Amino acid sequence: MKLHEYAALDATGLAALIRRGEVTAYEVAALANRAIALVNPQLNAVIETYDDRIGGLDETGLGNGPFRGVPMLIKDVRGNEKGRKVEFGSRLAEGYVCDGDTHLAELFRGAGLNIIGRSNAPEYSIATSTENLLYGNTSTPWREGYSAGGSSGGAASAVAAGVVPVAHGSDIGGSIRIPASWCGCIGLKPSRGRVSAGPQIDEGGFGLSMNFAQTRTMRDTAALLDCLSAPQPGDPFHVPAPDGGFTSWLNRKPEKLRIAWTTAPTMDAPVDPETAGAVEVIAKQLEDMGHMVEQSDLVFDQEAASRMMCAVWFFGFHRTLDAIGRRTGRVPGPDNLEPVTWEIYKRARDMDPYEFLDGLAWINKARREIGRFFDRYDVLVSPATAQVSQPHGLYGLNLPGLSPEEYMVLADEPVQFAFPYNVAGTPAISLPMMIHSSGLPIGVQLGAGPAREHLLIALGAALEEAMPFADHLPPLHVTRCR
Repeated sequence: MKLHEYAALDATGLAALIRRGEVTAYEVAALANRAIALVNPQLNAVIETYDDRIGGLDETGLGNGPFRGVPMLIKDVRGNEKGRKVEFGSRLAEGYVCDGDTHLAELFRGAGLNIIGRSNAPEYSIATSTENLLYGNTSTPWREGYSAGGSSGGAASAVAAGVVPVAHGSDIGGSIRIPASWCGCIGLKPSRGRVSAGPQIDEGGFGLSMNFAQTRTMRDTAALLDCLSAPQPGDPFHVPAPDGGFTSWLNRKPEKLRIAWTTAPTMDAPVDPETAGAVEVIAKQLEDMGHMVEQSDLVFDQEAASRMMCAVWFFGFHRTLDAIGRRTGRVPGPDNLEPVTWEIYKRARDMDPYEFLDGLAWINKARREIGRFFDRYDVLVSPATAQVSQPHGLYGLNLPGLSPEEYMVLADEPVQFAFPYNVAGTPAISLPMMIHSSGLPIGVQLGAGPAREHLLIALGAALEEAMPFADHLPPLHVTRCR
């Protein structure tokens, strides 16, 4: 297999070749490693590779799932594997080694995926942009020096550039969908509880965070969701999967759906006119497919949400960092934490616990309002991000003089449409539908009610067929860099 042939395949196609014996998992891992060497100097998406799963790969140790032998990357935050490093993009955690597997890592391996390394992420996955002082900034493959988004930016950059067909991502406020939008790939945030966060924790971010992946095709998205939707012992929620699994919805046309669309900002920050125009094009496309489509705005105060995040996201954050420091022999401080992170640490250390309870009460109120919206509509179409990718230096954590609240409001301006789905615990997906006049990709977001990922998969597959987005390749793609 040639490198350009490898980079052109999605995970499903690559797995089929391996299954038929036309290429081996060992050969595919070597091709992924060559792809990293080719484009990573410009992207900085991959921060570590695992020699024992590339040159030293023992194929008998791979799982027997549908993606057997397909290489992937794990994000430098969760999805921990025993004996592997996870450094959270932080100098405080440099050299930290995991002492146990997560269920997520077990599920990835059970699907047959070959985890060949780690992808870059901002410090503790806080930022809208993947920039950190430990490993540096990650670029979108559409323009070097422009952000891949955050926090799963290394994953999205690598997938969009053809390095690997799938890569782990996590999403507490848009961290799968934002990079998907800015890098031009598919990013699904599943429903709350759909993918196990155990065994070390019951839920990430007090129920706001979910794990999944960056992908290039809807068939990979559906098949991987089938693999990861496996409740584990002791999970607090068991979310039922649809009859026939998610893959069966790729070619199913759902009954006439009630679809709303909006481009109205949720905070005092504008939406790029071309991004708004892309939403209207997709709404019209869905109407032409026979669905009932109308303009309707989801009422959500993102500025209030941004302030609330500090009370909920960062409750106990100082204790987490103190524990990491004890493991690595460091004391948290401005010499090993980025300026915004250091301010968050101090804010958490001095937080009144009643702020946390007030934050949970706000989430409950907002979730009920969002739930009423999805009683009226099956799906909401909106921008995935209000702006296309922006230059590095605007939204990273190395910004002095900002309080945590000020940073959150600033960082949420370009990505304001993402967070309602984390509050509601409902699924949402970013699809790479169009190219901006600047040459950067535009992501359009589809969101649905609880446990209704199957509708997003059906609509995403229909849009993929009607407006093929896999045809768009970025300048820093493996097939274009010889």
